[in-house]
This record gives sequence, C-alpha cells and structure tokens, in this order.
Amino acid sequence: MSRHFLQIPGPTNVPDSVLRAMSAPTIDHRGPEFAALGLEVLRDIRPVFGTEGPVVIYPASGTGAWEAALVNTLSPGDKVLCFETGHFATLWQEMAGKLGLDVEFVPGDWRRGADPEAVLRHLSADTGHTIKAVCVVHNETSTGVTSRVPAVRAAIDAAGHPALLLVDTISSLGSIDYRHDEWGVDVTVAGSQKGLMLPPGLSFNAVSDKALHASRTAGLAKSFWDWAPILAANERGFFPYTPATNLLYGLREALRLLYDEGLDAVFERHIRHAEATRAAVRGWGLEVLCADEREHSAALTAVIVPDGYDADKIRAIILDRFDMSLGSGLGRLAGRVFRIGHLGDFNDLTLAGTLAGVQMGLTLAGVPIDPRGLNDALERLQTP
Repeated sequence: MSRHFLQIPGPTNVPDSVLRAMSAPTIDHRGPEFAALGLEVLRDIRPVFGTEGPVVIYPASGTGAWEAALVNTLSPGDKVLCFETGHFATLWQEMAGKLGLDVEFVPGDWRRGADPEAVLRHLSADTGHTIKAVCVVHNETSTGVTSRVPAVRAAIDAAGHPALLLVDTISSLGSIDYRHDEWGVDVTVAGSQKGLMLPPGLSFNAVSDKALHASRTAGLAKSFWDWAPILAANERGFFPYTPATNLLYGLREALRLLYDEGLDAVFERHIRHAEATRAAVRGWGLEVLCADEREHSAALTAVIVPDGYDADKIRAIILDRFDMSLGSGLGRLAGRVFRIGHLGDFNDLTLAGTLAGVQMGLTLAGVPIDPRGLNDALERLQTP
C-alpha cells in the first residue's frame, strides 16, 4: 500500500511540487501570460545545458530531438560517424540511416564509451572532410557508461576536422556535469523525463552558432522539427505549434528545484549515490557493466548477473515482493543485466531503501552474494 519505488533510469520520480505546478489551469498559448512563461523557461533552461545560446523545446520524446538534431544540420547522403556504445547509440545510428545519411558505425562492446582515439583516427583519415557530423551518446542509459565528451571534442580539434559534434544527454542532463558551450558541442539532445524530473513529453536541442549556420543549407526534409520558425516565435515567448503548456509549468518548477540546490551540489549528490551503489555491487561480489573507471555513470548502474541466473527473473521477484521497478537489460544485454537508476529526485534514504530491496531480491532469487554489500554502500553514504 506504500508508494512504488520507481528505480529505473527514467522516467524518474516526479517531485510533488512539480506535480502541483503541472496541475495549474491551462492558459491561452497565444496570450500574454503564456508569453511570460515561455520567455522565462527559454531563458532559465540554458544554464543546465551550460550554454548562452538558444535551446529549442519540442513537445516530443527524446527520439524526436534526435531527429531534429540530424535533419536541421545535415543533407541526404552526408556521412556521420557514430559509436556503438549501447542500445540507444545503436537506435540513433539506425535513425540516421533511415533518414538517408551514410553512417560509419564504429563497433563497441557496450562496456565502454566513445573512444577519442578512434575519433582522431577516423577524422584524420578523412582528408576530404566527407564526415559531416560525429554523434555521441554522453550517458548510455542501457549500460551506465558515460562517454568523455571533452576528449572527443579534443580529438576532433586535433584532427583539424570541421565535423559537427552532436551529443545525446537524455539520461545525463541535470544529473551529470555537462557544458555545451565550453566543450564545443554543436547540438545537444535532451529529454524531460530523467534528470529534469518531469514526465515524458518534452525534448530539447541546444544549438551552437556553427549548427545554426549549417541549418541554413541543410537539405534533409523537415517541417515540425525545423528550428527556424520555432526560434522566430521563441523571441516573443511563443511557439509555432500548440505547446505542452502544463509540462512547461512543471519545467519552470523543476528548474527552480535544481537551481535552489545548486547544479554543482546536484552533480556531487549523483556522484555520491553512484559510488555507494557500486560499493554495494562490488561488496555483493557482482560486477558492474562499465569496464572503464573513468566512464562510470553518476545516473545509473548496470549490474551483470552471474552465469546461470536471469536478470529479468530477479527483477520480477523484486517487483512482486518489494514493489520496486528496476531497469531491464536492453538489446544484447537482455536477461544479463539489471539497471539501478539513482538520478533525479533522489536522496540518501531512497538509495538505502533501493539497495536493501535489491539485496533482498538477489537473496530470494538464490544468487550467491555477500550480504555485507549493503553495509559497504551505507558506509559511503555516511561519508560527507
């Protein structure tokens, strides 16, 4: 009869104050009250991206923002360099192919992020500059691996290559330090339902001057996703289509919560919770999927189950006995891993309860673990 523990890596738990904000009456989206709301959220969303440039807001899922990033900057037949870092990176490159782009897909083992050395190697070999964009998933939601975007940017610069840098931050924005301007990102893709602590339904493109320039000659077909009419309407706080008014109320409140806590404090909180989670996993005698210590996600942890055990059956036991949802293994990881989300509206006691539920579920499933794993996590949580 208690509240469900939603510990998947998104959609995340929505704070009560955000839910209350969203319950306000819908207003005229062509009137002055909405214009004030629009101008406010369009201004206040920028710091969480680390940008002083425009951020386009769509009433769509993150998949829509993927498409918007591609169709606004590229033309049919353009080559894009993508990296197989997990399930969502795979889906993004599949979309690029369906849109008529020529995809160079660098294979990976789903345990590491985009390799900056591979970026340098591929771009240095592309002396004719046929590669028009590099697409990287910052935090791969399917694996709990965070790619080193600054190192990718440095590799592009070291190659002296003019390719655009497109980055997916759907499961990292608002949870993991991210700097669109400082890191030289051209289009940042994001969604509302993870670190921004909102329900699904809003997606975002943060856009550099270089990307805006590219959009003036990009030849892929677009209408709804076209930046130009949206940015023109945004100057007065409006949108060229019916906006998701009540989600924008929620966004305003979610941004207030993030800025009241302070973005640096938000990022540090997520790092602590990730470290405590990994301490529990290793204390249990299990293995974290991420294989590079530099790339551990602060938003979620993917746990490999021992041979002979089914991660989905473990998840089912935990849901049935403790009313807690964990993330499933996606794609090639189905049945092999479960994912613990520790992002968004989350605190020390929530994590302690989450890890206690996981430990009890593993024991009930017959997985041989050391029960001291939970204590290892609690020790980390007690350390400032």
